[in-house]
Amino acid sequence: MRLLPAAFGAALLLAASPAHAIQMEEAVLQGLDKITARISTIKVAVGETVSFGSLQITLRACDKKPPEETPESAAFLQIVEQKQGEQPVTRFSGWMFASSPALSAMEHPVYDLWVLDCENKGEAQPEQAPTQEPTPTEAQPMPEEAAPAD
Repeated sequence: MRLLPAAFGAALLLAASPAHAIQMEEAVLQGLDKITARISTIKVAVGETVSFGSLQITLRACDKKPPEETPESAAFLQIVEQKQGEQPVTRFSGWMFASSPALSAMEHPVYDLWVLDCENKGEAQPEQAPTQEPTPTEAQPMPEEAAPAD
C-alpha cells in the first residue's frame, strides 16, 4: 500500500471542506398581501428597516454561498407588526432560507414573506441588451430570368 504525502492529504481535506458563506449588503425579499393578492419585491439593506403593510422588517444579516457551492441565500430578519393604536408585536425573528421558505416561515394571517436572494448594493441582475431589429430594406427587383432559347 502506497502512502500519499501529507501535503496531498491536506489539499484533499481543504478541497472537500465547504466554503464559507459570503456576507452580502442587502436582501431581496418577496411579500404577499393575502387580502389583495398583490406580490411585492422588497429590497432591504443590512441594518435598515422597511415597511410592508403593517410589518416593520429589519435585516440583520444576509449570507450567500459562493457559486461553487449548492445555491443558498439566507437572511436574518426581525419582523414586528405595528398596528395603529396597539403595542408592537414581534411576528418573526430568525433566519429565512431562499431554497426552503417553509423551513423557517413567518406565520401571519394577512402577509407572507420569503427571501429571494442576497446581493451587494448596486449589483444589478444582468439584463439582456435589447436586440436591435434589422431595418427593413426596400424590395429589390428580381433579375429577370433569361428567356429560354427557341
